[in-house]
Amino acid sequence: MLNTVLHGVRTERPPLLIAHGLFGSARNWGVIARRLSDERQVIAVDMRNHGDSHWHDSHGYPDLAHDLAEVIDAHGGRADVVGHSMGGKAAMTLALRHPETVHRLVVADIAPVAYDHTQAHLIHAMRGVDPAALDKRSDADAALAAAIPDAPVRAFLLQSLDLKEKCWRLNLDALEAEMPQIIGWPGIEAEAGHPTLFLAGGDSD
Repeated sequence: MLNTVLHGVRTERPPLLIAHGLFGSARNWGVIARRLSDERQVIAVDMRNHGDSHWHDSHGYPDLAHDLAEVIDAHGGRADVVGHSMGGKAAMTLALRHPETVHRLVVADIAPVAYDHTQAHLIHAMRGVDPAALDKRSDADAALAAAIPDAPVRAFLLQSLDLKEKCWRLNLDALEAEMPQIIGWPGIEAEAGHPTLFLAGGDSD
C-alpha cells in the first residue's frame, strides 16, 4: 500500500485523501493537511514511484487509481478526494473506476485530456545532479540552475532530494518511461456522478 501521512483523528465525516502531483509527495501538502484536519482526518499519500511509496515500472492512471482505492479501503471505504495535477487525473480515474470509494471530489489544475507538454526535461536535469557528491541543498540548487532557471521549480524538486541517503526519492527511470501515460488520459468510457469541483490556476499552462 502507498505510504501515508495521517493528520487528525477519525470522525463521523469521511476522511479527506490528498493525492499530489508529479515529482511531489505527501510532505508538500503538510501545512494544508494540518489546517484541514481540525474537523476530520486527512490522509496525504506518496504516490507510487514518489517519496516513500513502492517503485513500479507501471505508472498508468488505472494503476494509480487502484493504489488510492487500497488506501481508502484501509480507512473506512469512502473518502472525499483532492487530486492535484497528476494526482487529479488519478483521482478522476478513481471516481470512474472505483466510484464507491469517492464521496466528493476536488480536481486541481488538470483536465481529463491528454497534454503535450512533457516534463522529461526536469527528469534529465535531476539526472544531471549526483546526490553522492552533494553535502548541501544549496549545492544541488546551483547544479540545477543552468537547466532549470525557475527558482520555485528547483525548490519544489529539491524537496525530493534525500541528502542523508544521497538519492532522489523519485523513480526517475519509471517516470521518464511512463511520461506518455502521465501526460495522457486513459479515455475511460464512464461517467461519475460525484459532487465535483474543478480548480484552474490562473497562471498555469
